Amino acid sequence: MVRYGRELYGQLAQNTQYRAASEASIPAQFKVPNEAEHPLFVQADFGLVRLADGRLEPKLVEIQGFPSLYAFQPALAEGYQRSYRLNEITGEELTTFIGGLTKKSYRELLARVILGGHAPEQVILLEIEPYGQKTLADFLLTQKMLGIKIACISEVKKRGRKLYLQDVEIKRIYNRVIVDEVIRKNIQADFQFSDDLDVEWAGYPNWFFRLSKFSLPWFDHPSVPETHFLSDLQRLPGDLENYVLKPLYSFAGLGVKIGPSREEIEAIPQAQRRDFILQRKMDFVATVDTPRGMTKVETRIMYIWDGELKPVTTVIRTGRGKMMGVDFNKNLDWVGASAAFTPVRDKES
Repeated sequence: MVRYGRELYGQLAQNTQYRAASEASIPAQFKVPNEAEHPLFVQADFGLVRLADGRLEPKLVEIQGFPSLYAFQPALAEGYQRSYRLNEITGEELTTFIGGLTKKSYRELLARVILGGHAPEQVILLEIEPYGQKTLADFLLTQKMLGIKIACISEVKKRGRKLYLQDVEIKRIYNRVIVDEVIRKNIQADFQFSDDLDVEWAGYPNWFFRLSKFSLPWFDHPSVPETHFLSDLQRLPGDLENYVLKPLYSFAGLGVKIGPSREEIEAIPQAQRRDFILQRKMDFVATVDTPRGMTKVETRIMYIWDGELKPVTTVIRTGRGKMMGVDFNKNLDWVGASAAFTPVRDKES
């Protein structure tokens, strides 16, 4: 999975046609000037299918150029490790980090890329109504780890080309704002993403569009199921029950339809069909036994760009619902957030 994620990003980075097409996918009002050449944060989500010979094979669910739970996930893993005495039970020293990182080197890397050399008091984590978000735990742990402020986009004020929070100049923004939420909630801010601002971005918002479900039809890779832009299909497949309809720019499974009907698809106006993909449904298999029966696992490989795309840790989600995520696994137990561990092979790393 680590290798597949890197290969997938490599395909896009080397594809000039994709670069041009993804440029056109960014709405003008959300296009940030002076974009970084590479996304700072990349997430590649994989589910597992069983091949005819019985082996398990990862298949891409989604790839995102947007931050994930970089502070929360290691804390969650540490809590599991301590509470369940995993090292003692397995007889091995386990780690949740990948790529040779330790807890210390991971924190140093995270501080370097988020702070960008600036004083913590001039760096903010930017979100919409952050204290009402499901990811609040990650925000609070990021604040505790790095000393940065958590800010709602409505609190930020613009003066000339500079941004301020409570009269303190903002030098760098760790962006956690989801654009479709800005649109859905009609959020009003004192600045526009498209403004020419004297501020740095820890994670350029443009990559939310560039590296997203928009990328899926462009891949030629064994881990990527058949995917089409809805606008490119002259005829719909006859077996729509074997497909999934997904809006390009939404999170947490919003708007996804498994086995959509022909009527549901035909109800989408032609002008909006470029904002949807139709993807062949994968039969992800349950692989982990629990007191409530076998459970499916989705693995997110989390990367940080640091001269190259470096894998750092994982998010593990388990579920028995139609999809992963809280909203699709209500009233079930032995599902939800989890963590992955591997034995420490080289203690010097």
